[in-house]
This record gives sequence, C-alpha cells and structure tokens, in this order.
Amino acid sequence: MSVFTAYFCGTGSHRFDDTNTNFWNGELVSTLASHDQGREFAHWVAVDGPGSGNLQDDSLFVDPGGYYNWTGQLFGRGWEENVSHVLQIIKGESRWQRTKLSEAEYRRLKDAGVPVPEVASTASWFWRTYDYGDRQPTPQALQERIIHLFRKPLVPTQVNLVGWSRGGISCHMLANAMAKDPELCDVPVNIFTIDPVPGIGNVQPERVMLSANVREYVGFYSRDERSKGFACVVPDVQPGTRIGVFPMPGRHATLVGNASVDGAGSGQVLVEPGLVVRHYAEVCLRRWGVELAKCLDLSEEQVMGYHKAMADCEDQYQAMRRKSYTVVTEGSRDDRLLHQGTRQTTFSHVRGDPYCPAAGLGLTQCDGDTYKALR
Repeated sequence: MSVFTAYFCGTGSHRFDDTNTNFWNGELVSTLASHDQGREFAHWVAVDGPGSGNLQDDSLFVDPGGYYNWTGQLFGRGWEENVSHVLQIIKGESRWQRTKLSEAEYRRLKDAGVPVPEVASTASWFWRTYDYGDRQPTPQALQERIIHLFRKPLVPTQVNLVGWSRGGISCHMLANAMAKDPELCDVPVNIFTIDPVPGIGNVQPERVMLSANVREYVGFYSRDERSKGFACVVPDVQPGTRIGVFPMPGRHATLVGNASVDGAGSGQVLVEPGLVVRHYAEVCLRRWGVELAKCLDLSEEQVMGYHKAMADCEDQYQAMRRKSYTVVTEGSRDDRLLHQGTRQTTFSHVRGDPYCPAAGLGLTQCDGDTYKALR
C-alpha cells in the first residue's frame, strides 16, 4: 500500500508556520506536516497558501504563475497552480522545471567558490536583462528522483488531503481534479479540512462539491467567525462518501492554534479548540495510514474536559462575533453564513442526512458519542 498525504496551508500561511508565534503551539497544518514521518515528496508534501510570499515557486511541478501577494490574499491567485502541482507530485512527474539560476543562487555559488560561468547580459538604452546560467540538477529533477526511489507503487493507492481556509478548498479542488484524471480517478481520497473558506465569488462546483472518489470527509468549522467574505463551505458529497462536520467555538484561526482572545493576535488564552481539532486530525490521519510523531493522544475524558472549558468561556467566544479580519462583518449575531454545496444557508441548518453525527453543525453539546465516528 502506498499512502500519500498533501497538507494545504491557508491564505497567507506557509509550511514554516509551525513556528509562527501567533500560534502558541504551531499552526496546525504546517505542524502536522512537520510531524509526518514519511519521506517528503514521496509520501507527503506541504503546500504554501495563496498570498504567503511565493516561497515555493522555484520548486513547483507546474509553472508558478508569479502572482503578487495581494492577489493571492484577496482572490486566491495561485491556488490553481498549487492544486496542479500536487496532482503532478502524485503522478511523480513535473510539467515545468526551474532551469535558470536566480541572482541569489548565483551569488551563493560564487561566494562558495563554485566555478560558475560569468553572468551574461543583454541590454538597450533603458533596460538590461541578466542570465545567471543554468541550474542543474533542477529542484524538480531531485524531487522526481526521490519519488521514484521511495514511493512503491509510483501512483499511490490512497491519498489523504488536509487543509485550512483556502487550503481546505484546495483539497476539494484536488480531489475533483483527481476524479477527472484517467491515471488517478480510481485512487480513494480522504479529506480533513479546517474551516474551508473560498472567498467572495469562488463557489464554483469544483470548490463546493465532491466526486465519488472521496471516501471520507471530516470538517471542523468555526462557529463564531463573522468576517465579511469568510462564509465557509460544507461540500455536497456523493452517496458513498462518509461525511462528518463538527462545530467548534472560536474564529477562523482559533481552530488551527491561534489562542488569542480576538482570534487574530498572539496569546495563549483560548487553547482548547485548537487542541481538540489537532487531536482529531491526528486520529484521522493515523487511521488513514499516516505515521505521525508528537501526537497529543488525548483521552475521551480530556476531550470532554476541554469542551467544558470552552463552555465556561462562552462569553469570550461570543464576543469574537463582533470582530472581523476584513473590517466588515456578515451573518447574524446567532448564526454564520455558509455555503452548503452551491446553496447559501446558515451554520445551524447544516444537519441531518448525510452527516454523522446527524446534528451536524447544529450540535450544541458534546458527549462521548460526538466523535465516535472519527475513532
């Protein structure tokens, strides 16, 4: 069996956020990736979110597009490339390679005494272009070699997807892209998302509906988020897909480890939502065949204790509903806007069939059976 896991970071977040001080115990998706004991590229990959600084552009398996950060943060520019990148990593072959050295790479080699050709340049009276030489081997060639050496069989027999925010929507997009790909359409997919948010105008079917290749879908959703443009998505699934959705007190970032009182700054005050979500992410990933280090391994009593602590801080969580990452709020005081597939509805109305437990996002009180389906 060959299991591959992709970790999609959220908008403005990247794979190094496991040390971001705004997340007291590390941002969840990047932390899970850093704890994956498989071999990177062969068994897992972490993907930087749109608008996070283009740190991975040189290593993508497809042309990165070169988007400005603000277009990634506002519109999600770059997430299509992220999805295509992971699709090619799953196949083990790149469609694009960075064959030219950057100026920084050239200077680094020169400073280290590596014999590299002198810089060539072409120019006119108002511009000048520099060629810093070829890059061999390319990052993509090295990663392809790792994949072919350590992934047997080459095409995984199962793919797991984990994502927060637009990273969660990227999981939907990739699963649907796999379903349309002749090489990958029969590979079963499991998805774990944390508050998947597409942004305004991004509710196309490939982002809010899932194909039959998805075997299990688990989503945790921020009950108290009210920022304009942060309506989350519960995807429509096929009859054979097992789906569980769980509400959690807090804002969009609270669920991935931001424990501040406003869900945006620093601090270690409201830690329980992030701990519960992390625990069940680890439970699901291990059940799906991923070897993880540094797991929380919470007992049922500890989980229920964390829920009691959340209930004791209910006023603080409800106060978050007056906050907004985008200045303006949306939804009502008692309910958050949400996309259930292509239909817009509200948080508490997502319940009944096909969700397990049936209370869905209308769940108001947890007990020993709440997370039974995840164990």
